[in-house]
Amino acid sequence: MSLLSLLLKSLTSQSSLNTLSNQTGASSDQINKLLILAVPLLLKYLTKNASTEAGALSLLGALGQHKGRKALSKQLVDADTEDGELILGHILGKKEDAVTKDLVAKSGMDEKQVLAILASIAPALLTGISAAAKSAAKKKKQGFDLSDGLDFTDIAALFGGIEETKPKGRKSKNDGTALLGALLGLK
Repeated sequence: MSLLSLLLKSLTSQSSLNTLSNQTGASSDQINKLLILAVPLLLKYLTKNASTEAGALSLLGALGQHKGRKALSKQLVDADTEDGELILGHILGKKEDAVTKDLVAKSGMDEKQVLAILASIAPALLTGISAAAKSAAKKKKQGFDLSDGLDFTDIAALFGGIEETKPKGRKSKNDGTALLGALLGLK
């Protein structure tokens, strides 16, 4: 099961939907619809951002700040929505208004509700990605030195931003998103 599937499963659990409904006044059905649309979209933008060195470094910093061990649905109860708003700004950049308007139109919620839900889930998404990246690093171990913590070299190796040898000695350079895309089920 991909990380995208796991995130969606947790975020659309009844306890998560109830939490978000209590916070925003939107119905569970509306929130479920929004999450099914928004989560893959946010992860797509996040993956695109991580394809550059600056984007990968930014993601590294964000992942280092989101290391929670609580269940994703429980993170929503204590969500730092100010942090979530900043995360959304970094992920979506100049497209934030257009993406928000599109999600408002497709979800049947108002802009305030959509933004509140996205700001609540953004920190939890980074926590989920952080946990998955650490798990992948432990499984792969080769080429990783985690004794000093997860650093840019580790992230570059995780996301495929290092040269790898292909059959017959040919080398190729990935665009920096190989593992993230694989974890998210996007590639």
